[in-house]
Amino acid sequence: MTAVPTLWARIEVAGQPRLGRVEGETIHLHEGTLFAPGLATGETVSTSDARWLTPVEPTKMVALWNNFRAAAEKNGWAIPAEPLTFLKAPSSFAAHGQPIRQPRSYDGRVIYEGELGIVIGKACTGVSIDEAAGHILGYTCVNDVTALELLQRDPSFAQWTRAKNFDTFGVFGPVVATGLDPRTLIVRTLVNGRERQNYPVADMIFSPTELVSLISRDMTLMPGDVIACGTSLGALPMRPGTVVEVAIDGIGVLRNTFVTDSSA
Repeated sequence: MTAVPTLWARIEVAGQPRLGRVEGETIHLHEGTLFAPGLATGETVSTSDARWLTPVEPTKMVALWNNFRAAAEKNGWAIPAEPLTFLKAPSSFAAHGQPIRQPRSYDGRVIYEGELGIVIGKACTGVSIDEAAGHILGYTCVNDVTALELLQRDPSFAQWTRAKNFDTFGVFGPVVATGLDPRTLIVRTLVNGRERQNYPVADMIFSPTELVSLISRDMTLMPGDVIACGTSLGALPMRPGTVVEVAIDGIGVLRNTFVTDSSA
């Protein structure tokens, strides 16, 4: 019998962050934190009325480039010998339902990238692949937003940091799913209701446990840190007013709207 994952959210109630367990359209509030959940308080909030926060507060998001075989094959990229990573800063993070904003200093194309996110449950440094699963708290949905034309605009210096770290470009949530086997998951991205990405997590070059192990050899991963596993085919530019949904069965749907200042 397949275990049913537990879905944990962090929402704002009376101006304070609260932990909640999501069941259908209802969020059951709990004492404690995601890392040490307490008892249910008996309070409930409808998912439609919730003010969603990012489900954890990472010290960093470690994100992957070229981690899916289908995309590598179609684009003529070599299979990497080790994970190719970059960082997204906490100032870039945005929650489910919050707008993704066109940067004032950049008027070029902005693309969505639907991804699976690994959420770290306890600090790890140099863990083995066999040990890595014990350091994973659960999984979430990620939209790794990118200012596409900045990446190679200066031929002398690839601008990954700037292109990936504008405010609201590190979107994840709405929940962390615990007790979930990621190997059977499918990542789907819908743009204004039309499916644009549909790819299996099983196509990853480096699996979740391999990513945790290999990245932890380079840097300590802290509780709440997120590893964005990379995207596959179908990432495209967004227009103002575009609603982007990253949907992973077993986790949920991360929904955000791309806006300019004039359309906010």
